[in-house]
Amino acid sequence: MTTSPPLQTDRAVRRWLIISAMAVVVAVVVGGITRLTDSGLSITEWRPISGIFPPLNSADWDTAYQRFLQIPQAQTTHRGISPESFRWIYWWEWFHRMLARLVGVILALPYLVLRLRGAIRTAHRRRLLLLPILAATQGALGWWMVSSGLAVRISVSPVRLTIHLGVALVILCVCIWTMLELTPHDAPPNRRPRSPALRRGLMAGFTLTFLTLLSGGLVAGLDAGLIYNSFPRMGPNIVPEEYARVTNWWQAVYQNPVIVQFHHRVLALLTASVLLALAWAARHSAPSLQRATAVMAGVVVVQVGLGIATLLLQVPVVLGVLHQLTGLAVLSATLWAVQRTDSGERGAAEPRG
Repeated sequence: MTTSPPLQTDRAVRRWLIISAMAVVVAVVVGGITRLTDSGLSITEWRPISGIFPPLNSADWDTAYQRFLQIPQAQTTHRGISPESFRWIYWWEWFHRMLARLVGVILALPYLVLRLRGAIRTAHRRRLLLLPILAATQGALGWWMVSSGLAVRISVSPVRLTIHLGVALVILCVCIWTMLELTPHDAPPNRRPRSPALRRGLMAGFTLTFLTLLSGGLVAGLDAGLIYNSFPRMGPNIVPEEYARVTNWWQAVYQNPVIVQFHHRVLALLTASVLLALAWAARHSAPSLQRATAVMAGVVVVQVGLGIATLLLQVPVVLGVLHQLTGLAVLSATLWAVQRTDSGERGAAEPRG
């Protein structure tokens, strides 16, 4: 005979997922700082195990420095960089990689322990198995991204950067969604209001939010935020003049910084409008959904303001990081709102097996 998982095991899984989500957010933010400070190519090797040790003496530091001087970025963006300045960007990238390793451990080890203890619900086992798998995938994707900037380019491929970001967002969503399923709602399952139309709208809003964040990855990868630093116009027009001159749209949508910035603006404003309208539509819904959509609306307003300020001030590091962090908050709040429109406590009485 199977039994429902004890409440304390649900709490253990929920705590793990909260810690995992926080770790992913920190890793994404640190990755953003690494990108904004042009530190990501300072380590030109991928050594998953021995790479945990930084250079330990002056000879090792000189070897790392000389290797860095051979890549195109050292001869352009970091032209004339001193050994002391190199050490600063090296330490930042080393910290980024160490943090990524730590996130991988946080995602993988507790899963194995909780799975062996039978604490993970049957319905969640395959989904949560994605976390250690995606964590390992992220390590390979991280090097795939870095390697694109070591030979010909002076920065990493914006497409690879965006894919790397996208996988991180998927990990975050898996953590948040499952954590919410394990969190009690404000009404019993058979008394919760059903909101199919609002749910569909919020799903569309979530999709738009996800796409907007991915388009932000392309903006970051192309340094597209450093051009057309005005709002709402791009130069003399709302639609940039370059838009009319595009001949190869397939490449322009991910290679042309002007087109990428314009698309990001359009997506961001469309997403904000949709989410604010959905928050208004949910004002008479269940209390938990009202809370979720109110938070969603609040962070959307902050995010729009931060985005405009970041653009106008030509992407200072602090504002760039805050803009990225708030984008994750919008995604999380939107996912929270979607989950609160569910028509039942999915997994609430499922057995451990």
